[in-house]
Order: sequence, then C-alpha cells, then structure tokens
Amino acid sequence: MALARTRSVSLIGVEGNVVDVEAAITSGVPGLHLVGLPDAALSEARDRVRAAVYNSGEDWPNRHVTVSLFPASMPKRGSIFDVAIAVALMAAAEAVPPASCSGLVLIGELGLDGRIRAVPGVLPAVLSAANAGCRTVVVPRANSAEAELVPGMEVITAGTLRGLLCLLRDEPPPLEEPAADPPAAPRATDGLTLRGQHQGAELDLADVRGQAEARRALEISAAGGHHLFYSGPPGCGKTMLAERLPTLLPPLEPDAALEVTAIHSVAGTLPHGQPLITRAPFFAPHHTASRAAMVGGGSGRVIRPGAVSLAHRGILFLDEAPEFQAGVLDALRQPLEEGEVRISRSEGNTRFPARFTLVLAANPCPCAAAKQINCSCAPNIRRRYLSKISGPLLDRVDLKLELSPASRAELRYDLEFAEKSEVVAERVLEARDRTLKRLAGTPWRCNSEIPGPDLRRRFTPPPEAMRAADDALQNGSLSARGFDRILRVAWTIADLAGRDRPAEDDVGGALALWTGRRS
Repeated sequence: MALARTRSVSLIGVEGNVVDVEAAITSGVPGLHLVGLPDAALSEARDRVRAAVYNSGEDWPNRHVTVSLFPASMPKRGSIFDVAIAVALMAAAEAVPPASCSGLVLIGELGLDGRIRAVPGVLPAVLSAANAGCRTVVVPRANSAEAELVPGMEVITAGTLRGLLCLLRDEPPPLEEPAADPPAAPRATDGLTLRGQHQGAELDLADVRGQAEARRALEISAAGGHHLFYSGPPGCGKTMLAERLPTLLPPLEPDAALEVTAIHSVAGTLPHGQPLITRAPFFAPHHTASRAAMVGGGSGRVIRPGAVSLAHRGILFLDEAPEFQAGVLDALRQPLEEGEVRISRSEGNTRFPARFTLVLAANPCPCAAAKQINCSCAPNIRRRYLSKISGPLLDRVDLKLELSPASRAELRYDLEFAEKSEVVAERVLEARDRTLKRLAGTPWRCNSEIPGPDLRRRFTPPPEAMRAADDALQNGSLSARGFDRILRVAWTIADLAGRDRPAEDDVGGALALWTGRRS
C-alpha cells in the first residue's frame, strides 16, 4: 500500500481548522473514494482532480484510491481541497516525493485543464494555518497578495497543477503555463450594496450645506463609535451626511484591517487588486434585504456573513429605515449589544464579528412631503410609520436628531464656512487618541465599547455633572441602558473638547442627543 499526506484548511465562517488529507492506493476495484464528511462540491472533486491530472500530462493510478479528510467527524465543504487531494494522490502514486509535500498546506480549486483557480477565504485559511503552527502554504497565484498579508508564513504560488508538481519534484518549471483566472467578482445578495471602502476623494463633509447640529452629531459618532439616527423630510441631507461618515474615520489598525479583510475574503467581496482593506467599510443594504442578508446565514452548511459583518469596524447605513421589515430591524439588537453574530445550524455553530456603527435615516411620514405643511398624513399614520423602528432598537441608538431643510441663506452662502472632512477628521483623531490613553491596558478602543459595569465603576463623571441624567432617571424618562449610553457620549464630547472629565454641559448635551430633543 502506498500512502501520502498533505494538509488543507476547512473554513467555518471566518475560523479555520487544519485538515490532514491522506491518500492511500490499495488493491481493489479501481476508483477514487472520498471520505470525511464532504459536501456536494467537495465530492465532485473526484472528477475535477482526475481531469486535471490527465490534462497535466500525468498518469492516473488505475487502482483503488481512498482519500481521507481528518478529522473525519468535522463537516467539510467547498473546492478549497482540490489541490491538496491531487498532490496527495500523486505523492501516493510516487509521481512526487512524499517528503516534499508532507509539511505543506495546499489551498485552491482545480480547473479541468489543470489550472489552479482562486477561491474565497484564503486570508482566514492562511491565518488559521499559521495559528496551527504551519509555516509553508501553497495558494493560487490570484490569491498570492492576500496570503502574503500573514506574517511569518512562506507563501508558494502556483498557476497550474503541472507547474506545482514540477516544483515539488525540483524540476524546471514548464515553458508554457496557462494564465490563472482573475479573482471572482464580488457577490451580490439580497439588495446588499458595497459603497466602497472610502470615498474621501469624491465625498466631503463640506458638500453638506447648513445642518450644524447634524454635522456635530456626525463628528461625535465618528469620535466615539456611537450609533446615530437622523429623521427629517426628503432633501434635508440625511443620506449625504451618512455617506460622509467614513471620511471622518481614521484608517483601520493592522489587526482590525486583517479582521475586516478576512470577513470580506470569505464573502468574496474583496476589491479587485486591493488585498487588504485599510479603510472603514460602508454598507447600505436595500430596504428589501432579508434577515439572512442582514445578519448572515444560508441553507445547509453554506453559511455566509451578512451586512452587519461586512460592515464590521465600519458603518452600516439603513436608509428609509421604517421600510425595512420589522423582524430584520429587530435582528440588529443582539449584534449591537454583543459585537458578533452567532448562527446555529444542525451541522454546528458559526460566529461572525459584527462590531459596527449603525446609522439610521427616516422620513417623518409615509408621504415624504418636502415640507410639513404639505403632509397629508394623519397623526396616527405618522406615529405608526415611525413605530416600525421599535423602542428597544432606538434604545440602543446613542444619538437621535430631527433635521429641518436647510434655509436659503445656508444653501447660498455656506460655501466659505463649511468645514472639510479633513479638518473634522483631525479633531476625531485627536479625540480618539485621548480615549486610547484613558483606556490603556483595556481591550476597548473607543467609548462605545466600554461595558456598562466598568463604565459606571471606573469612568463615572463627578456628581455635579450628573444632575441632568439623575433627574431623567428619577422621572422615568431615561432607562438604565440609556444612562450608560449617555455616559459614553458624554465622555466622547469631553474628548473632543480636550477635557479630562465630562462637565455638566457634556452630560446635558449627551442627554439631549439621546432623547432627540434639541439642546
């Protein structure tokens, strides 16, 4: 019996497990038998591998071949194992020295002509291999830049199975090697729209005329990572403001950039030619998006990240929020609190990170009249329309603001006085630096991440500054969750002002923004 072993990676969400791929050639009925809980796509690897081996000029072993994927009890899916199966089989047939591939982690899908094609999820797969102690990985040529982001890993790229086998035999590479396929286009699903990583060259906060309070709320949201809700008639600038929030955010830190890129790698939404996402993502799903499109899910073993995970470390913008299904909006409550999504299926559980800034925008009524005097909706219709955004969800939103249309003077003469995004972004960066110094030695990076118990125990403002919040608690207009959110916003306002602790005006301003009353 001839036996050879290689390795690959099985991805479940953004977490991977190294899988041993063993190939044994024995006497018996000729054929390739795959064991180890493969799904349909993986079971079809038998035909892909056979055709790729033939078209690479290699001899197929006309004997009984068993390929085992260990651990056998863990479900495995996808075409990511094709290259590992082919190389293990060639090593078992002694067409390749078994020692040359025993320590390799091989990732990639095989075309029938022997090309090694790109697959989604290469970055989290290589990260998982590195965490498991592996040091050399073979990836498709189209995924090389993505794999090279992982420090300490030796990355070998291959365009064809023939070229890879020549490398393992220590032979000269083939003279003519087919070009690898370009990376797959981003996957569109359920009205999900990727607005781009960062639109700083195209969008600027100075484009917004007037709306001084709304601009201030946007700055506070950027500095502290606070959720935001704009309501107002059409044309008052709600969408313009939300789309310019990414221009105020600093670049992602290296660990966060890798985390965000891993999610987009699994989803197949990495921008072409840009393997590392360094700016905060901005996602704006259509109001027809389903619950699975919003929080993640899928049928069977194929579980994909939703909008809340694709907006991780960035912004999730829900325009016309009352038009979303009530169940879709309420599904946001758990990721808003915990910063992750856990999806349970009969085959197991999958976890996706989901720490994002939520921005909601809504018209005051269904008719969406440009001016309130033109509205034909009865008061009960207006209340019913806005009540589609449930109280528990609004209770988790830190900043609420009602916008009015910009005046003629603001539209015509505000050009010289409107601050540009780069000016506001500098203040945001300074405020975040103050926050980081205060939170040094903790796992939190901004004020919105501080848990309530630690917030009240370690970061309580002076008693004289808390009078407005205490009165609101006393008269029942403020909930315990709202109290914590007011404290977080007050700290952010103080950081923007350069103060060491929130003052009474900071707490009062935070309370006004939480209740939606104008200060």
